[in-house]
Amino acid sequence: MRHSHWSQTIRCLWLLPFVAPVLCAQPLAPASSLVSSETHPLARQPWKTNIVATVFWVGEPAAGNSPSNAASSWDHSWQASFGGFDDPDPNRRAADFRPAKFIPGQNPFYVALPYNDCLDQSNTKVEAAKVIPWFNKTYRAPGKSVCQNRWIAIRYGPRTCYAQWSDCGPFVTTDASYVFGDARPKNAKNAGAALDMAPAIRDYLNFNSGEKVDWRFVEIADVPDGPWKRYGINNHFSKDAEKNPNLALAKDVSPSFVPTSVHANLAGDARLEALRRERDKWFGKSGKSDR
Repeated sequence: MRHSHWSQTIRCLWLLPFVAPVLCAQPLAPASSLVSSETHPLARQPWKTNIVATVFWVGEPAAGNSPSNAASSWDHSWQASFGGFDDPDPNRRAADFRPAKFIPGQNPFYVALPYNDCLDQSNTKVEAAKVIPWFNKTYRAPGKSVCQNRWIAIRYGPRTCYAQWSDCGPFVTTDASYVFGDARPKNAKNAGAALDMAPAIRDYLNFNSGEKVDWRFVEIADVPDGPWKRYGINNHFSKDAEKNPNLALAKDVSPSFVPTSVHANLAGDARLEALRRERDKWFGKSGKSDR
């Protein structure tokens, strides 16, 4: 038996150089997302389809039934935290989709969804632990949102954009069955709008306010390279992320985005190419070769 055990061990060690490149070809995931794809609460998260989306922006003044966006549901000084007025005028936007006048302090790719897990800055809703799939993994303290800064994917026509959840609405903040479940949105106002999107998302998708999109939650490890990775102290991928103790940081997040004339949607062959780059990066850091 002892001889058989050592024979198996030697065979495993002999195979390691061939197996390791395959295992390491995948992007390195943040520690917070290293859970089984079968058991993770966001595994196989379905798209929420044909959702009416509207455009909103940091600093938008109050109008009608809509409150001012100088504050968000989770940040009473949202405009100050962002760094200023996120001017939606297309002529006042930079090539990398931020406001042209300043470098934003938070990710310019942001959304609002119609649920708030907090009653105020000191109290969390009792129901939140039951309705939010990732609650038990990310809860920190009463009044600290586990929804703020979560990533979502937004699909419009042939393009897909990625953004962070930064505010609550439109119109309602209690629609857990839609946000986390399979129900259709409860809101009937403004043609049933159920997703607010930043000007950066509008411009990336070539979207017109009031049209329909698909969206779903995604994990940090599933966010591909794009302009949504570049800015913001609330952004897990930006160079400023290390200044934010509330983010679940990882040593191997992707580098910040450098804008080019074409922003490709990472799907199909482009996604495979991205995986190859991650593989090559790993071998370069470790001093190994897959050849």
